[in-house]
Amino acid sequence: MRDDLKQGREPFSKIMLTVSGLKENEDLLLIAPFEPAPLFGVLAQHGFSHRSQTNASGDWEVLFTRNASPPVAPETSSTPAPVSSPKHPACTGTPVLEVDTRGLEPPQPLVKILEALPTLPQGAELRALTERRPMHLYAQLEERGFIGQTEEQQDGSFITHIRRR
Repeated sequence: MRDDLKQGREPFSKIMLTVSGLKENEDLLLIAPFEPAPLFGVLAQHGFSHRSQTNASGDWEVLFTRNASPPVAPETSSTPAPVSSPKHPACTGTPVLEVDTRGLEPPQPLVKILEALPTLPQGAELRALTERRPMHLYAQLEERGFIGQTEEQQDGSFITHIRRR
């Protein structure tokens, strides 16, 4: 992670790609300049526990080990919700998966949204509620075959509508 972060690149995709390629008996050792706490919950949902500690240089070493028990279900709702806002007064019949990331510290909103994408059924929309305009999200969506459109709300929050391309 350290080199990716120094270069200004988001390491989440690389980490998740590495995790998906791990064999049953393999662990992941992650070295980062900070404790990557948002990853703990994400990888727990993929069946991993973790052990973290700082090393002599001040970096964090986190060992992710596969659990014997099944992974924890994601926190996002898988029940489609009808679209109902002043900008969408009539229900279009399009299933909507809502992910509310308000109150989370970066990078948790990005992680939670990206984590929900694989669960999005074909033809459905993911509606992400955030406190900030999700500038780092757009490139990640494009890489995964999605598009997103963000609208600022009257209260200063944002809603990003995400669909498969």
